[in-house]
Amino acid sequence: MRKIKVEKWEVTNQEGEKVEETLLHVLNALIGNRKPDQMGKGVDGFRVMNRLSKAFEKAEKSGILELEEVDYKSLKEIVEKDIPDVWGLNKNISAAVEAFLGAEIEK
Repeated sequence: MRKIKVEKWEVTNQEGEKVEETLLHVLNALIGNRKPDQMGKGVDGFRVMNRLSKAFEKAEKSGILELEEVDYKSLKEIVEKDIPDVWGLNKNISAAVEAFLGAEIEK
């Protein structure tokens, strides 16, 4: 199991309002923006996404994203392949993603 602190930060939206963003927003954006030919198919992929959804929901309340190793590896692969390089210019996204990628296995 991997436990990752859900980093939070504030940004100003287009209307000039302060809104909160988190690691979960970043991960959701990466999952949702994959090209159709890169999306998983079949029951196994369906189940992984279902478990991720439940883990994200729990993390919104607890502030800790808890992932089984198989789910962490699936999500890490998406991050490694699909994260836009320009996001590296955002110090908050960079810190949150690096924390995610560096998460150690809990014993």
